[in-house]
Amino acid sequence: MRARLALDASGVEVVHREILLRDKPDAFLAASPKGTVPVVVDGKSIIDESLDVMLWALGQNDPEGWLDMPDEGHDLIRENDGPFKTALDRFKYHTRYEDVDVEGERRNAARFLTKLNGMLGDTSFLCGQSARLADMAIFPFIRQFANADRVWFDAQPLPGLQNWLDRHLSSERFARIMVKHPLWQA
Repeated sequence: MRARLALDASGVEVVHREILLRDKPDAFLAASPKGTVPVVVDGKSIIDESLDVMLWALGQNDPEGWLDMPDEGHDLIRENDGPFKTALDRFKYHTRYEDVDVEGERRNAARFLTKLNGMLGDTSFLCGQSARLADMAIFPFIRQFANADRVWFDAQPLPGLQNWLDRHLSSERFARIMVKHPLWQA
């Protein structure tokens, strides 16, 4: 999702190939043996991490200035992609792990949510007066966490974060990137 957000913002055109992860085409695995999405094939280069796809697309064209972000924004992305994502996975997919304290993982994730909410107290965005890379790189994971237990998320005292999430979810950009594509037949 975050790669799609950056591709949309940058206007960089790619050939979109939708696949089912449970039925990965051989051509996809030949391009990216990791077998994860997203994957961008740019000539002989393979870009197979969503943040790297974002940076690749915005490196070509960044009309909204997403890359114009303080170091704090990069720190937030690292925290999101590290400790928060670990807690999210262990909370949401707890059956995949042994001896998981589900509520403990929710509390671990909630610390990051509280931090983001505090940053959104006086502004609509995490790193200034308009969306930056941090907003768009973090948003899909907050959405995923919120949707794991939306009743719980909505009941939390996180008005800044909840409004931030709702603005992203109701945006035209989000509607564009969520359009379903036909499955690619290799």
